[in-house]
Amino acid sequence: MPQLPAALADVRALTFDVFGTVVDWRRSVIREGEALGARLGLAVDWAAFADAWRGGYAPAMDRVRHGELPWTRLDDLHRMTLDRLLDAFGIADALDEAERETFNRAWHRLDPWPDSVAGLTRLRARYVLATLSNGNISLLVNMAKRAGLPWDCVLSAELAGHYKRDPEVYRMAARLLDQPPERIMLVAAHQDDLQAAHREGFRTAFVKRPLEHGPDATPDLSVAPCFDLVADDFHDLADQLGLPEGTHP
Repeated sequence: MPQLPAALADVRALTFDVFGTVVDWRRSVIREGEALGARLGLAVDWAAFADAWRGGYAPAMDRVRHGELPWTRLDDLHRMTLDRLLDAFGIADALDEAERETFNRAWHRLDPWPDSVAGLTRLRARYVLATLSNGNISLLVNMAKRAGLPWDCVLSAELAGHYKRDPEVYRMAARLLDQPPERIMLVAAHQDDLQAAHREGFRTAFVKRPLEHGPDATPDLSVAPCFDLVADDFHDLADQLGLPEGTHP
């Protein structure tokens, strides 16, 4: 097992991007859509629907970031996008308010990647584990409860009143974890998130999730010089951090 890199010896907390890094949002939303379609008799390309819903994520946050909207939690941004997509896919009349609200909360019920729970459990033996996500707190708590994600702390952009990649989100995490930034590592599957964290003094670990956008997508797996570690999954990350092997495939 490799020795812990000297530059990372003082890291005390690992913060995690969640959507795509810890949980498989795409297959989870497709699963939810297929169940909805079967229940209501809807013929919809649910993979396209899931991609379009996620595609509305960054533009919706930009509306908040640029002052077009006041601070709006992610659940409500997801709902705005959902209502628009129901019209675009021609199924708006099929869902009443209760069905829309239940479907919108699909993002609370995302499944973890196969290595997530066991890998996080290994990492938690040494480090404080916290989310650092654009998801609102209730969403992240409900997701963790359902999926068995072993967080020590749930931190959300909601606490900063800003969305990543705004610097206020990373500064909030350092303040609430009571650690200088260099003692915190962000673990993420997204280069821009890691680069923003690096600019605030965080250590960084890039975990590759090549299937985040589905088997036909061409993911950006490029590695920036500011990444301290690059891992294939959470077990590989734990190995590189010198943690004992757990029970994993």
